[in-house]
Amino acid sequence: MAGLVVAGQLAIGCAAGGDDLDDDDGVGGATSSSSAGGMGGGVTVSVGVGGSGGAAIVTEVFGHSGTTLYRLDPETNVVSTVGDFTNCGDNSVLDIALDKDSNLWATKRDRLYRVDRTNANCTLVNDLGTNGYPDSLSFVPEGTVDANVEALVGYVNADYVRIDTTTGAITVITPNALTGGVISSGDIVSVIDGGTYLTVKDDFSQPGDICNDRDCIVQINPTTGAITKDFGDVGYDDVFGLAFWGGKAYGFSKEGVLFEVTFGTNNVASTEVPFPSAPPGLEFFGAGSATSVPFEPPK
Repeated sequence: MAGLVVAGQLAIGCAAGGDDLDDDDGVGGATSSSSAGGMGGGVTVSVGVGGSGGAAIVTEVFGHSGTTLYRLDPETNVVSTVGDFTNCGDNSVLDIALDKDSNLWATKRDRLYRVDRTNANCTLVNDLGTNGYPDSLSFVPEGTVDANVEALVGYVNADYVRIDTTTGAITVITPNALTGGVISSGDIVSVIDGGTYLTVKDDFSQPGDICNDRDCIVQINPTTGAITKDFGDVGYDDVFGLAFWGGKAYGFSKEGVLFEVTFGTNNVASTEVPFPSAPPGLEFFGAGSATSVPFEPPK
């Protein structure tokens, strides 16, 4: 990435979101609803597979369009449809994030929701009354932004922000956290005891950047939001969704392409994941995975 200065220390987390999306200003329908089954807490367990100490392994990641939630099984790369978002109003869901217990949250430009990941039913947390929520969203592990709890974070262009999951209030952690002529393209993702990654694109302040035509993926410091390593372009543009599982990232593009990202020392290789039942004209708006997913392939 031409002109990108990488500084800081190795990151420990990640999150996701989209940019340049068509955001309807109209909001209709009910503004809140009790979510059946709460937030769908807990984890999906691969039978007979255990992590260290016998802990269950999360075996799902999620992507979504503006209206529909999808589930990817990273062990088989099979994609299934969870369902259309309900009680989320009329305009598009911009991004999602899952905490370590697989509780799912979602943002629109002006609203924060809790979402039941088993049926995509939304419960309103806060309505800002104006645009302001980030379109890249993730939880980062305890001990990074907050010493005691996981924190919901994202980027508003180059600013690194935190969202209070109780009140919906937004706090800027680091203004202009992204340097080197890039801004968030769409999403951030983070893994406990692993890494935090972000898709970025050129902000056109520096000519000749490799991220002009295709998005790049970078590693970030989850405490400050600063870039610590540049892995170069991912081979796709408008990568509005990013998830992680078992040593690989999963990109979800505005063009409706789902792809697997394998990390090299200083670059990445991307391989498309088939989605034969994808609806015509699918556009991914975001993605997410629990912070407790395995960072390395399960053994």
